[in-house]
Amino acid sequence: MPESPGLDGLRVLAHPVRLRILSLLTGAAMSAAEAARELGETQANVSYHLRRLHEAGLLDVVEEVRIRGGLAKRYRHDPESGSRFTSANPREEQLLIASMAEELKRRNALRVPGENGSRTDAEVWVDRETWEKALRQARELGELLHTAARPPRTRGTIPISATVSMFELRRP
Repeated sequence: MPESPGLDGLRVLAHPVRLRILSLLTGAAMSAAEAARELGETQANVSYHLRRLHEAGLLDVVEEVRIRGGLAKRYRHDPESGSRFTSANPREEQLLIASMAEELKRRNALRVPGENGSRTDAEVWVDRETWEKALRQARELGELLHTAARPPRTRGTIPISATVSMFELRRP
């Protein structure tokens, strides 16, 4: 039974390998062995993180298959599942943002030089209507990318990176 997002709701997300697993399993259902091969991690490590993510309700078991006499679970991530994870604990938010920043650094090292992309960094003052419109568009972008996600190396696809974190700031 998945645990409800409680005190460590965001903390379960705040690990670079878990962020990579969630991204990977948005495009395809995979077993621990399959995900480990794709991520270049050990099966034991990936299996541990899969269990934590499943317990938190971020992964669903979509099938069980017999492999060499054993039973392998294939997991899939529903991007909508993360929307219920909130925390009143500022430390959990900081852990999540730090993990996102580390993952962005890792991905940047894989960036294709000279290819088009988009980078925006803004700490600005805008009216409430503009802010709400920007949030809607960011959510639409996330939905578009997650819906279009395909298994790695699917013919006609390219690997991309997208990291968006938007939030209202306290007034100075």
